[in-house]
Amino acid sequence: MASIGALFSLEGIAFALFAMVTVGSSVGVVLVRDIWHSALLLGVALLSVAVHYVMLQAEFIAAMQILVYVGGVLILITFAVMLTREDTEEVAA
Repeated sequence: MASIGALFSLEGIAFALFAMVTVGSSVGVVLVRDIWHSALLLGVALLSVAVHYVMLQAEFIAAMQILVYVGGVLILITFAVMLTREDTEEVAA
């Protein structure tokens, strides 16, 4: 069982903070209606997972997480969102 001192250490507080960011942004990806905001929240979730890897001293996996997922997949999603958006403005005749 973890001691109270280890729970309130700087590492424990950072882990809890980034865990809440990861879970909150992941829930936001599913619940937000605007697809652009959903893509941005996905980027936040992927970056916070990379922070978890750094906290586990797996820097290479964190770098690959950022390069592959945030740098590649999220950019593709962003281009897809930008290219498929419809103009909602209607010109009054």
